[in-house]
Amino acid sequence: MSIGNLQETTSGNKAAVPPQIDREALARRIDELGEWFHNLDLYGVPTAPNHFLGDFPNVKWRHIASVIPPDLSGATVLDIGCNGGFYSLEMKRRGAERVLGIDVDDRYLNQARFAAKTLGLEIEFEKRSVYEVDRIPGQFDYVLFMGVLYHLRYPLFALDKVVKKVGGKLLFQTMIRGSEQVRAWEKNYHFWNKDIFTHPEFPCMYFIENSYANDPTNWWLPNRGAAEAMLRSSGLEITAHPEPETWLCVPREVARQGQYILDMELAGIL
Repeated sequence: MSIGNLQETTSGNKAAVPPQIDREALARRIDELGEWFHNLDLYGVPTAPNHFLGDFPNVKWRHIASVIPPDLSGATVLDIGCNGGFYSLEMKRRGAERVLGIDVDDRYLNQARFAAKTLGLEIEFEKRSVYEVDRIPGQFDYVLFMGVLYHLRYPLFALDKVVKKVGGKLLFQTMIRGSEQVRAWEKNYHFWNKDIFTHPEFPCMYFIENSYANDPTNWWLPNRGAAEAMLRSSGLEITAHPEPETWLCVPREVARQGQYILDMELAGIL
């Protein structure tokens, strides 16, 4: 059976396994879609078997999966920066009613659409920037913001937009550099207190002027203190920290006096 004739029927939310798979044809089509960053298992054919991070992002998902309910029946999911669709696929497999994946890269979107179609999973994919995520109608039970923050030139601006879409929980992941330790800090410090900035665990973001890991889109790399402080600053409460670079959050104070923090900032009244 050629790849074009793969069965796309489903049983519930799980793709029905076609009786025969032309794995050579499937592998050729995977190659034609360009280099993959997500290593997906498409009926035994890996999309990125030689990934420099190993079986990525499954190596992370093994630690994260337990903080997401195994049954997401009726839930809505927004996957921001969906890349090749790994997380979108996992959420749909858990029974989510609607999964919307967005990205700005056509290559990744084409890969994600192909993967979902091959596995027989109904997932929406749109080309959309994180900076316009607040234009998407409604809120979502789960918003995934995985591996995007450090690729943004304006990370906190984006995060403040993302929280507008969180109706339930936010699953957030970012690359961490510097200290992975945290400590309690005072609410205020004297102007001449410079010592706090010498502590490696003080919240900070490392700015990459040119390139990091051969990627010119790696702009800002936070330490753990900064990542958690930014989440709190955007009105989120951290409820779980399943692995060093990932947090589960719920909205607590994302609005003040009936307005979102972002809107107050842009209006000059924050």
